[in-house]
Amino acid sequence: MATSLEKIRPRHPEKVNNPAVPSPPKPDWIRVKAPNSEEYARTRDLMRELSLNTVCEEAACPNIGECWSQRHATMMILGSVCTRACAFCNVATGKPDRVDPNEPENVAEAVSKLGLRHIVITSVDRDDLDDGGAAHFADVIRSIRATAPDTTIEILTPDFLRKEGALEVVVDACPDVFNHNLETVPRLYPSVRPGARYFHSLNLLRQVKALDPTIFTKSGVMVGLGEGLEEVVQVMDDMRSADIDFLTIGQYLQPTPKHHPIDRFVTPHEFDDLKSHAVAKGFLLVSATPLTRSSYHADDDFKKLAAERLKRAAKVR
Repeated sequence: MATSLEKIRPRHPEKVNNPAVPSPPKPDWIRVKAPNSEEYARTRDLMRELSLNTVCEEAACPNIGECWSQRHATMMILGSVCTRACAFCNVATGKPDRVDPNEPENVAEAVSKLGLRHIVITSVDRDDLDDGGAAHFADVIRSIRATAPDTTIEILTPDFLRKEGALEVVVDACPDVFNHNLETVPRLYPSVRPGARYFHSLNLLRQVKALDPTIFTKSGVMVGLGEGLEEVVQVMDDMRSADIDFLTIGQYLQPTPKHHPIDRFVTPHEFDDLKSHAVAKGFLLVSATPLTRSSYHADDDFKKLAAERLKRAAKVR
């Protein structure tokens, strides 16, 4: 099927190894308003009060103003320093922080005070820990269940590479959604995500379904890194072969000139075409817009899915 998506093709590969490539000017559809609402300030103050990190701040998410104004924040556990150095990510890399034993309770308290119906919990990579932080993820999930039993829990985990038994620990804590992002197409892993392995990440999500079929699985990719249409479509096929339920696709935004360069800005129309491809392949939920991020509108998406399932169940009866 010929579409405008054929424009998504590798360009400027010579830029990848340049240590400082400035980002091109952002098009109108990628611009967002600066955060300045009272609710934004209250959300920020609560994060400070409970000594919590958020991926919203650490990864310089463009949606922070909108989400925090609605009292939605994505908690980032296990510290603010990552043991990996992915070329797309703005989170600091270096000697990791001490694991805070009070963090599970503090996250649960924040969820309660924010009145969240759905919470997304992510983390830095902790290759220094024997279990990659799996037990801490499980403790956070259980603390939220005890404090806010009606809140649905979505986790966005590292790949637990070479951490035998870690995945089972997290799955046993029964999150509602298990998310792990593939991030990009296999060809670009050496330059974009050098510490990870594409098929390991894919198999991680496959294993979640094998361990507990009731958990929804989710993954996401960025476009604008130099991928081709056929590569994006192949990733969709790989995801469906692993029985992944939810898919997010967003525009890559270069955090600093030293990060991986932007190959191009993908247009909103092309994102619509990407969504059409994904829906046709059978994903239960698809979010594909320039500003889509893993946790962006995750609460609304999950609520829509729940409503649809209730509607279908009523028809069956």
